[in-house]
Amino acid sequence: MRIAGVRGAADLARIGGVLGRAGVGLEGGGMWGSITHYLVEDGRAAHAALTDAGWDEVEVREAAVVPLDADVPGALGRMMTRLADAGVELVAQYSDHHNRKVLVGDADAIRAALG
Repeated sequence: MRIAGVRGAADLARIGGVLGRAGVGLEGGGMWGSITHYLVEDGRAAHAALTDAGWDEVEVREAAVVPLDADVPGALGRMMTRLADAGVELVAQYSDHHNRKVLVGDADAIRAALG
């Protein structure tokens, strides 16, 4: 899920409260500039809760969540090389709370490239 127009801690508190009251937990993500990306189990419920609360720049996309040997040097580079060699474009990449990579883009193409 991508939310644009976020301006710091007060907005993050509001987002967290709205999602919490809707029963939607955050499984990974973060804020970069005025954009947040969050991994949620129920994107429809998250979208509905946020738009009902007045957030108008909310986008929900399927993400591929894949294992990564984060303690092995070069693992991310090897993963990204496989995606690049397959012509896969990413919109975002970050980690979840279980140290897996969250890859946002064409989820089917991502899974196919990584086997």
